[in-house]
Amino acid sequence: MTLSFKIAGRIDRPVSEVFEAVVNPDTLSGYFTTGGSDGRLEPGVTVNWAFAEFPGSFPVKIDRVEKDSLIVLRWAAQESGEVSSTGEAPEPVGYDTTVTMTFEPLDGDRTLVTISEEGWRDNAGGLEASYGNCEGWTQMLCCLKAFVEHGINLRQGFYK
Repeated sequence: MTLSFKIAGRIDRPVSEVFEAVVNPDTLSGYFTTGGSDGRLEPGVTVNWAFAEFPGSFPVKIDRVEKDSLIVLRWAAQESGEVSSTGEAPEPVGYDTTVTMTFEPLDGDRTLVTISEEGWRDNAGGLEASYGNCEGWTQMLCCLKAFVEHGINLRQGFYK
């Protein structure tokens, strides 16, 4: 079995505004990376995403960026899929998963955002981690919509 998922949602803003809200570290930190992002998403760079609910940061390797259209990134798989009892993020297990985000303009200055992730090992830990990441990307997409449409940060106070 291949472990992967795909989610999608529509955002009532032009594709250029939605795309910029993801690649710009200042904007991304306003609704998703609650501990910050240290760089713009550009091909060939590695940025670090931090989340207030986890100590440390997650290195994110940017493979491809096509303006207003596509972002492909890789980051370390964490097969447990669970936060440890000490509140720390799961430990990476030696391989990366690939995340693909597409941005499609729709009628009326709307944008369809699709996020997929693949590459987990076909085992119980990989299955659990894929479910956890699907939940996380779904939340990211909901937070992106609330932020760009209404200026609301849904993650503020959510974890603490």
